[in-house]
Amino acid sequence: MADPRSETEDRRPSAKSLLEMASKERRGKLKVFLGMAPGVGKTYAMLSAARALKAENIDIVVGVVETHGRSDTASLLDGLAVLPRKPVPYRKRTLMEFDVEAAIARRPKLLLVDEFAHTNAPGSLHTKRYQDVDEVLRAGIDVWTTMNVQHLESLTDVVERIAGITVRETVPDRVLDNADEIVVVDLPPDELVKRLKEGKVYLPENARRAIDRFFKVSNLTALRELTLRRTADRVDEQMIDQLRQQGIEGPWPTAERLLVCIGSDELSETVVRSAARMASALKSDWFAVHVRHAEREIADRKQQRRIDKTLALAERLGARSSRLSAKDLAGEILSFARRNNVTQIVIGRSSAGALDRWRGRSLSDALQRHADGVAITVLVPQGNPESRPWVRWPEGRSAASATAIGAGAVTVAVLAGLGLEQVTRLPNVSMIFLFAVLVSAIQFGLWPAIATALLSFLAYNFFFIEPRHTFTVAEPHELFALMVFLVVAIVTGGLAGRLREQAAAVRERAAATQALFDMSSKLAAAASQDDVLTVLSTQAAALVGGKAVVLTSGAGDLELQAAWPPEDRLPTADWAAARWALKERQPAGQGTATMPTAQYQFRPLVASGGSIGVLGVEPGEGTEGFSLATEAALQSMAEQAAVALERTRLVSEAGLAATNAESERLRTALLSSISHDLRTPLSAILGSATSLKALGDKMSAADKKELLTTIEEEAERLSRFVGNILDMTKLEAGVLQTRRIPVDVRAVAASAIERATRARPARRIDLTTSPDASPVEADPAFLEQVLMNLLDNADKFSPPGTTTRVSIARSGDMLSVAVTDDGIGIPKEALSRVFDKFYRVANSDGRAPGTGLGLSICAGLVRAMGGSIRAESPIAGERGTRITVDLLPAKTTGISS
Repeated sequence: MADPRSETEDRRPSAKSLLEMASKERRGKLKVFLGMAPGVGKTYAMLSAARALKAENIDIVVGVVETHGRSDTASLLDGLAVLPRKPVPYRKRTLMEFDVEAAIARRPKLLLVDEFAHTNAPGSLHTKRYQDVDEVLRAGIDVWTTMNVQHLESLTDVVERIAGITVRETVPDRVLDNADEIVVVDLPPDELVKRLKEGKVYLPENARRAIDRFFKVSNLTALRELTLRRTADRVDEQMIDQLRQQGIEGPWPTAERLLVCIGSDELSETVVRSAARMASALKSDWFAVHVRHAEREIADRKQQRRIDKTLALAERLGARSSRLSAKDLAGEILSFARRNNVTQIVIGRSSAGALDRWRGRSLSDALQRHADGVAITVLVPQGNPESRPWVRWPEGRSAASATAIGAGAVTVAVLAGLGLEQVTRLPNVSMIFLFAVLVSAIQFGLWPAIATALLSFLAYNFFFIEPRHTFTVAEPHELFALMVFLVVAIVTGGLAGRLREQAAAVRERAAATQALFDMSSKLAAAASQDDVLTVLSTQAAALVGGKAVVLTSGAGDLELQAAWPPEDRLPTADWAAARWALKERQPAGQGTATMPTAQYQFRPLVASGGSIGVLGVEPGEGTEGFSLATEAALQSMAEQAAVALERTRLVSEAGLAATNAESERLRTALLSSISHDLRTPLSAILGSATSLKALGDKMSAADKKELLTTIEEEAERLSRFVGNILDMTKLEAGVLQTRRIPVDVRAVAASAIERATRARPARRIDLTTSPDASPVEADPAFLEQVLMNLLDNADKFSPPGTTTRVSIARSGDMLSVAVTDDGIGIPKEALSRVFDKFYRVANSDGRAPGTGLGLSICAGLVRAMGGSIRAESPIAGERGTRITVDLLPAKTTGISS
């Protein structure tokens, strides 16, 4: 019996489908009017539908529509808002293109954009119009567009075989697959040819050429079938998506999974397009894989770029691409297929030579031998594959140049051999030719080495084997030796040449790795944003052998922050590419599909909070594109720099937060002091003055004197508070001027004790002076203020009836003045903080009055006089505090002002 819970779960909507539907809700809707060929009426149908929708008061704007001189189509534009086109200068002409920015700024409900596959003029925001449309869709604007089926990327080679034309303007299949609605504009081929002859599609002269070349009934019939099949596949996909979103049970067909193998030959693009069509027909996922031999390197940049281009094509057509490395290519491909549940492998006929194919060493043959449960589809190129040459020269070096290098090396070897024969008899001259082969391999690579080996074989026979100066070999053993020489020379040269190519690739990767290491080590030491940007620009410029710029997000726009070599401006096209890369988080500029005419290639610097800037690089002269190692290193640099910039930003924000917190703490403490401590003397003064004013004539002389004394004492106390605050401000601003003259500490201490006793007659203060006390270098006014603050502090925190002791004595090279009390003492954990601003040991409303600035001012004044201050507690038992001031005696420093 089936589990009812399982049945319920099976009927649940697909999470993947729901997520895809949710992501589409944020975008505009794309509707494509698809036709089999020009002239079927796509634009006419789009405008007619738009006019019907316009009657419902929908905001519709025409972004770009090509009427091609057809009056009936042009008449449909009446009453529709038409967006002005953007002029783009190109080769002393001005081309009018679709204005993406204006369309987004206008923000209509529906935008009409004709000719979806159109290629924009150089200098435009994007290379292709479908990219413009994608940007409009991301802005949440609905778009209607038109295109012909032959412009689909995966069908270009099919159309070329059917109609004999090469389609230059293409649209990736995934773009059409993501369309929300496809409307087929169909017309029977005979009727389309009739319209063409009547001049309703092209002008008469152009129409005649079109009928002869493209608009044949057979061609149109085939294209019509492609259109209907492609639309039927899309409708089926939409139906399945709706079933999944609604959780409706199947049955649904189980799609196969395809794997296409990509090589460096021209056949790979055809194989990829064929695999894309197969995957579309089977409604299956598919993978594109390039496997590199672990012991071989592709030194030819053109072959490497072809591989990159083919992988990019596969990704545009919907594949997931991977790069693998292994010694056993067939084994690695089959292992990948098993890991990813691949049911069918698509591969082109191997480009191995006839000898390798005869020995069964081609990749396609190896896959067929070892495949177990996986179907192998081998695509054979047009023409007879057996007619290919046994030796294929790489595209990076022509046969002529390789032969010329070999001829030069062999000539030197022949001359060296003939010269040595005049001096001594050589038992084996072939060693000289082997040396020439090795030199050619090491200096020039594999193919010059093979050419040198073949020419050495002929030269050795002609000049050094009897009979000489002929290609005849007299002795059988000489022929055998000659053949052995040829094999050894080719094998040795091939190994040495391959080693050279591997060494070059390893050097390239090592350079990229070293650049990343240098970047990492320098970023670790970068303390500020400017340091990070400088490191990034210099390291990126060194890596690409050219220029580098770094732009960061400023106040609403990008700002050029660093460049190497130094640069302070960029062309307009580069600014546009940089802004696009920042916004879309994708590369833009030189070598990309977006604004490729820019001078730099820009890569976004993406941190956790989003894009924070872009890195722009321009390769040096003579460099065409970047290698894989360089591309990977640039990407790693951008990621490392983004993390470093995020780190410096967080550190800066943390420091600012700490500063703000400290400022807030000080502000709170100051307000607390003002509100609590300064209010007390003000209240006393106000109360005494009010009493005198109201009861002055009725009060006795003693009461009046007491009130006046209170006013005087509290005013002095208030004056000290304000003076402390002002002194601390001066100390922090560095404007407090101190005099350093010889001062008798005993006299200053006596004066301070007299003032303290006058302010607090009940307090007992004892002064003890050692006989060796000498004058010190100090400011007498500041020193007296320090002692006053220390005595005032002792009085605040000591109980009544206790004695405050002041002692003056020599302590090593210093003269120490200590103020000791029998008060509550200072906790050990607070000893290091008692000289901080606004810090007070006692808490609660019962605390001694004061702003918490007295000891802080003492520390500042003492340091200004060249001395030091310290606190000790407890002194006796658990109570008491001693604060000691150490000053330099006058005889050790001399007098200064």
